[in-house]
Amino acid sequence: MIQSYNQLFENNKKWVAKTNEENPEFFTNLANGQSPKFLWIGCSDSRVPANEITGTQPGDIFVHRNIANMVIHTDISMLSVLDYSVNVLGVKHIIVCGHYGCGGVNAAMGNKQVGLIDNWLRHIKDVYRFHEQELNAITDPRKRSDRLVELNVQEQVRDLAKTSIVQNAWSNGQFIQVHGLVYDIKNGILNDLNVTVDDNTDVEEVYRLDATVVA
Repeated sequence: MIQSYNQLFENNKKWVAKTNEENPEFFTNLANGQSPKFLWIGCSDSRVPANEITGTQPGDIFVHRNIANMVIHTDISMLSVLDYSVNVLGVKHIIVCGHYGCGGVNAAMGNKQVGLIDNWLRHIKDVYRFHEQELNAITDPRKRSDRLVELNVQEQVRDLAKTSIVQNAWSNGQFIQVHGLVYDIKNGILNDLNVTVDDNTDVEEVYRLDATVVA
């Protein structure tokens, strides 16, 4: 176990040496600050690292990850990341990225108690309930899971568009697009679900907020 931990530091030294050899100014430039164009809201799954699968460098993507890439309006961590990325960093694109074979989604499809996470998974169960007729018509369990992964991403995109943070940015004339992607672990391909939202016209009227701040 200790050897595995120590290996991280050896890997780090090798990475630093290789990076300095390829680009001597890399760390100097990185230390000067960040101006990412993307916020990535992804799953905590260790197989879905944002930079690697998008071929981007440190500093290119601001990242928030949680179980099953959820956008929950009482999650102060997610909201803080969203607020900072939109109002301080000025990101242009917010990406919700799910992945096929998601353990959180699969657990939410069942009835077995897992632990504290059951409270988190309930939000995914809500997504299932919204689309129950379509999902129940899919007899293959793996295909049903894959479809729930897609529908979950779709609902999180919608939930982002409902936030005051995103809606106020649109009202202030900021360019922000919210995208939904799914990563296929079996082949490494990112798939665009074509559910992009760039203003609140696609948001149901009851969720639309005016620009007035209530004291």
